Amino acid sequence: MRGWLSQLGINIPPSEKELAERVDIEHVSKHWAGTRTIMVANRKGGANKTPTVKNLAAIFALHGGGGVLAYDGNPEVGTLGWRTEKGNHDSTVLDVLGNSERLLCASAVSGDMAGYVHHQTEDRFDVLRSDDSLVGTHVMTGEDVDTIHAVAAKYYRLLVMDSGNVDRGSDWARMIAHTNQLVVPTTTMEDRAEAALLTLKALHERDEHAAKLAEDAVVIISQWQPGEKAIAERIAEGFRPFVREVVTVPFDPALKSGRIVHSALSSASRRAWLRATAAVAQGL
Repeated sequence: MRGWLSQLGINIPPSEKELAERVDIEHVSKHWAGTRTIMVANRKGGANKTPTVKNLAAIFALHGGGGVLAYDGNPEVGTLGWRTEKGNHDSTVLDVLGNSERLLCASAVSGDMAGYVHHQTEDRFDVLRSDDSLVGTHVMTGEDVDTIHAVAAKYYRLLVMDSGNVDRGSDWARMIAHTNQLVVPTTTMEDRAEAALLTLKALHERDEHAAKLAEDAVVIISQWQPGEKAIAERIAEGFRPFVREVVTVPFDPALKSGRIVHSALSSASRRAWLRATAAVAQGL
């Protein structure tokens, strides 16, 4: 409407909301020198880690272009693969580990990764699934995480990791070591919020790098049910003294179950996730 009025010679400046949205888009559209790694962590299951990984990756890819990988680092069977689009193969992280030497060699090209990751045609990023075998015997190690990160850094500009729920193994420790920006998701359920606080506390006590990640963390609070805005704001106030930024996002039925496609979210939800992703981008 403003463009149409401008053609008539009536100049109407953009609103504060539109200017703020432009700033957020500018933040998430940036490219950085070298690969940047985001870790999404909460030691409690059901804390909205998978939707958080999915939405962060989608927004970075949709606004900043390709080169974004979402990695399900859950040592057990993670849910990222279930809630995203599947490619024409069944490859998981174990296939990347088994072929890492070839993928890391000097003659390898970007197209080689297509057989190991699952491209999201609408949201324009790739997914590396966790091991989903019915009788899984491989235990992820810190060395495995180092290898996965090396492959990701060779082929992608941005890596968003779902860390799973187990925070005492060497694999989790190596995820922390590779992380540039920590994101701690929670819902408006009290036990999830308490687990988020405990996750931050544990990182403060781990080492200097982990403590710095906790101080600079972005907490994303998702409404578990409709009409919980006041609860989300109350929980947010409890986090604000301890982290760099806290963002709340509204309830959205499109995130409750099934495959997540960013365009299926409500406009209010998409705007809130853009704000959250911009906050994350500012730490990269």
